[in-house]
Amino acid sequence: MACWLYEGMLMFAVVFLAGYLFSALTQTRHALHNRHGLQAFIFVVAGIYFAWFWSKGQTLAMKTWHIRVVDRGGQSLPQWRALLRYFLSWIWFLPPLLLMAPFGLSGGEISVLLMGWVAVWALLSRFQREGQFWHDVWAGTRLVEAPRLPPKVKKRS
Repeated sequence: MACWLYEGMLMFAVVFLAGYLFSALTQTRHALHNRHGLQAFIFVVAGIYFAWFWSKGQTLAMKTWHIRVVDRGGQSLPQWRALLRYFLSWIWFLPPLLLMAPFGLSGGEISVLLMGWVAVWALLSRFQREGQFWHDVWAGTRLVEAPRLPPKVKKRS
């Protein structure tokens, strides 16, 4: 979960840059104008970001915490499997977000519902045989510990 929080901080920069690029390209001058287009653009940019890094094995946050994402056979992910993992990982957020519109929930209620769902969803991984998150099971991927590289030693000449 610490890696997930660190990833969120890194994604702030990705979302900021994507939002800036979108507003510059579409000449959007007000935050609420073209909001759905911006959301779709950020969804696509985030998908590209994660699929590209996951197909290489790790995002920057995963490197920091020595975690790799691999397929069931321990191999690097092909692009399509990384994209599948991205789409399935939205189960962390989608159920609470879908309850927003029909029930007219306030921001505070949505936050509580979202945090509660994330906690429940994380705890459900304890019921999975290998302790993996369910979106990884469904995507045919696994999180594994990455080997730590030995520190570089400078040679004296």
